[in-house]
Amino acid sequence: MKEQKNEGFYEGQNFEDIKHIDEFGEEFWYARELQEVLDYKEWRKFENVIGKAKEACRNSGMTDLDHFVGTDKMVQIGSGAERKQNDYKLTRYACYLIAQNGDSRKKVIALAQTYFAIQTRKQELTEKEYSMLTEDEKRFYQRDLTRKGNNSLNQAAKNAGVKNFDKFHNSGYKGLYNGETADDIAKRKGLRYREDILDNMGSDELIANLFRISQTEQKLKRDKIKTEKEANSTHYEVGKKVRKAIADIGGTMPEDLPTPKKSLKQLEKENKQKLAQK
Repeated sequence: MKEQKNEGFYEGQNFEDIKHIDEFGEEFWYARELQEVLDYKEWRKFENVIGKAKEACRNSGMTDLDHFVGTDKMVQIGSGAERKQNDYKLTRYACYLIAQNGDSRKKVIALAQTYFAIQTRKQELTEKEYSMLTEDEKRFYQRDLTRKGNNSLNQAAKNAGVKNFDKFHNSGYKGLYNGETADDIAKRKGLRYREDILDNMGSDELIANLFRISQTEQKLKRDKIKTEKEANSTHYEVGKKVRKAIADIGGTMPEDLPTPKKSLKQLEKENKQKLAQK
């Protein structure tokens, strides 16, 4: 059994098996589950490692609360009784820092260091590396960033009082696309019903939307927006200003950018079929 477990670690299966996805599509790990996988018997000792990882996070100029989110759970202790148990929701980067600060004598820690270092690195690209990507690869990369950006924006919008998220997102599209809603954009692109418009954008169009998304999130937080009406208005105004910035530098309006021949979903499906044939 032990050999199978280590083999799983090497392939990264156990780390992926304990990964969770929240309501916004963000991945996270529970510290208690990671403790078990990393072969720490006592929570007290593992919490010391978490403490060192949090310090390393702060020393790198990041906010540890963004990566180590405290959470409490009720667990059964027998005879139907329950007690509160401290835990953390960890980002992939937090798991990487924990592995870096773990007991290096443990083989599983060394494997974890390698796994999370590789996975974290996959999410980062230098400018030079980005320029060497094909257009489709750039699309995949920018689509991943817009997905993460929208998840963060949704959280900020929720905190601002937004309940009708379709209307909120359409406000941003209207500002950026000169009055077009998501449905209007889909029809213009000739997409099927409910086909994702972001999956059918080129890298330049995705970048314009990512700028709209990130600037709206920042403005909602900075201006401490607290009503749905204000949030929608903010999203529209940010979209409009991004559009003006594109016009001021002589760029192509997003609605005039070409729609790729294949959606990212289609490209992904074709890539899987090629791999299956090998």
